[in-house]
Amino acid sequence: MTEEKAVTVFRDYLRIKTVHPTPAYDEVVVFLENLAKDVGIQCRTLEVHPGRVVVIMTIPGSDPSLPSIMLNSHTDVVPVFQDQWVCDPFEAKKMENGDIYARGTQDMKSVGIQYMEAIRKLKKENKLNFLRTIHVTWIPDEEIGGKLGMAKFVQHEEFKKLNVGFGLDEGLANPTDAFTVFYGERTPWWIRVRCPGKPGHGSRFIEDNAAEKVRKVINSFLSFRDEQEKKLKTHGCLRLGDVTTVNLTNLKGGFEQSLNVVPTEMFLGFDIRIAPTEDLNDFKTMMEEWLKQAGEGITYEFVQYNPSQGMTSTDKSCPWWSTFTSVFEKLGITIEKEIFPAATDIRYIRELGIPALGFSPMNNTPILLHDHNEFLNEKVFLRGIDIYCELIPALANLPKQ
Repeated sequence: MTEEKAVTVFRDYLRIKTVHPTPAYDEVVVFLENLAKDVGIQCRTLEVHPGRVVVIMTIPGSDPSLPSIMLNSHTDVVPVFQDQWVCDPFEAKKMENGDIYARGTQDMKSVGIQYMEAIRKLKKENKLNFLRTIHVTWIPDEEIGGKLGMAKFVQHEEFKKLNVGFGLDEGLANPTDAFTVFYGERTPWWIRVRCPGKPGHGSRFIEDNAAEKVRKVINSFLSFRDEQEKKLKTHGCLRLGDVTTVNLTNLKGGFEQSLNVVPTEMFLGFDIRIAPTEDLNDFKTMMEEWLKQAGEGITYEFVQYNPSQGMTSTDKSCPWWSTFTSVFEKLGITIEKEIFPAATDIRYIRELGIPALGFSPMNNTPILLHDHNEFLNEKVFLRGIDIYCELIPALANLPKQ
């Protein structure tokens, strides 16, 4: 059976090992340049940091004075535990039932190719004449926080020239018939806590030692975590994005070969995702009080700090939201709106005051981003292209407000 070209392009993209810690960015840039040429749209590259190249594809609109539409995706993927996969995670193997297994199928190489294949289809049907300009952007380093990718890009003069008025980026799969759309994200804070203490021999009771402080810090943070988990489980209307998660992700201290030495300091790392309902200043004050109560001399630093809780309006009076939802009403498709539980590059767009939504057209699909055996069925993938064939023109032809 002949495979549809869109699926072949998708699988070819999946085979490029843009996996951390050494993503094949040079190879992916060449692939994208060739893809733009094949589809027949403008393409240019912008090095926002040494070795970090953003690819920008553009379809000019008839009224360039109007704010443009940004269709964004990231090119990098997270590492794999190869022995846990049913096949090579970079083979892009397609099973008999159409499931395509590869790292990046859901997060988020599918979406980038769906944009392009929808544009290809619209061009073939002579429907690529839009009021607003469209920019398809491909960004590196999203999976490691975006500091050398999107964060650099949005500060660049070339980004400002794009005149972005609305953005689309990644969402999550939905295991039901519905599709999920994300209008905001939890605020990611990564902190590193230093607990100093008195050293000594491991055979003694050392007062004011680092481990005692570590225990108190952990108890405070994880007690709050327990409260939030209970809140999520006991309120059926809440989703993960509606509560704050706190996870201890790193613990260091002492001498590996000398277990009889009480260390002078120990370090803790926490991954915190703050719900939009939390006041960031209040949360910071609460966190600092936990550290103060744990003992003298405890300090902390932000490894990642985001001061913003930007969200896109889902009120019917918002033209972007009403236009987006009208497409699904027309298609008879159910959408569920949520706060994204993690963090994506689109937060950098929202911080500029630009409305943006997270959406990956993957329903009837288990959520497998960053998981073993990540896959996407080709029928779901192809249906997503058809959805973008409706969605892209609707957004790009939104009249001046």
